[in-house]
Amino acid sequence: MALERICGIDKADFMQPYNDLNVAYAQVEVNTGKTVFDSAYSVIAPPFEDPKKRIKRSLKKSNLNLEMSHGTTTLGFKYQGGILLCADSRGTNGEFIASQEMKKIIEVDKGILGTIAGGAADCVYWDRVLTMECRLFELTYGRAMTVKSAARIMCNIAYKFKGLGLCIGMMLAGYDFDGPQLIYVDSDGQRVEGNLFAIGSGAHCALGILDSFYRWDMSDEEAYNLALRGVYHATYLDAYTGGLVRLYHMRPHKWSIVTVKDCMELGEIFAKAQKENPIGGPSSILRKGFRADPEPDEKEVESMEMEREKIKQREIEKAKNKEKILFS
Repeated sequence: MALERICGIDKADFMQPYNDLNVAYAQVEVNTGKTVFDSAYSVIAPPFEDPKKRIKRSLKKSNLNLEMSHGTTTLGFKYQGGILLCADSRGTNGEFIASQEMKKIIEVDKGILGTIAGGAADCVYWDRVLTMECRLFELTYGRAMTVKSAARIMCNIAYKFKGLGLCIGMMLAGYDFDGPQLIYVDSDGQRVEGNLFAIGSGAHCALGILDSFYRWDMSDEEAYNLALRGVYHATYLDAYTGGLVRLYHMRPHKWSIVTVKDCMELGEIFAKAQKENPIGGPSSILRKGFRADPEPDEKEVESMEMEREKIKQREIEKAKNKEKILFS
């Protein structure tokens, strides 16, 4: 043993006890799995070439079906009053509805909003990574990242993981030095700038409305109605779209939530408008129907806060009374 230590042979793998080898291999696997916490871009992929095709082939041989269909509808367009983003909230797991409250319009940065479509895990994870990059850029250079730079980062990420099964369809909207920007990025690494986009399984339904009624010189009310009608028609014709419909309005220095409506409520609103003027042109149909929710007064906000505090106090008193009863 002394000669082995002098020569350094005792450190070789074949000289180690069986238990020590198992612990060492387990530690290597743990360290490999933890790389994603050290670097957001170190995502573990299957250890063979072209994993997307090979995994499909192996599943087919085993008679297993893990190909989950997914769908959504998100749309966005620019007009003279700013940029509008509208999306549903239904999350599906194959043919089953997993959630009706998924938020698909995300604040990436102070002046950048993004929409997500595709695989929920992929979209949410890489949106967080993009938010991290925007924050680090602002801390480093003292100014906010532009929409084009954020889109370029997402494009590089998607191209790096191309062919590994990444599923992302994203819009990024905001204002920078060149004015309003609306950019589409997908999992193939494509980056397209435009005035109007619709993404998801219900995109063809929404585009039918947008292509018919879209104009640059629309008023805010017409634009709101157009965006909501597009997503509502997608909820009516596409089973993977539904739930709550969220509408965001992006302006040069701020963004705001216009409304959050259930798709059934939108159906009632637009059906009533259609009955009142069935032969009207596009502008008359769009003007009637949805109206933006009025902003609450300061007095109403104060009264609501007072009511919430009273409710909290009541709940605290009830909890204290229950404790007294239990421990008395």
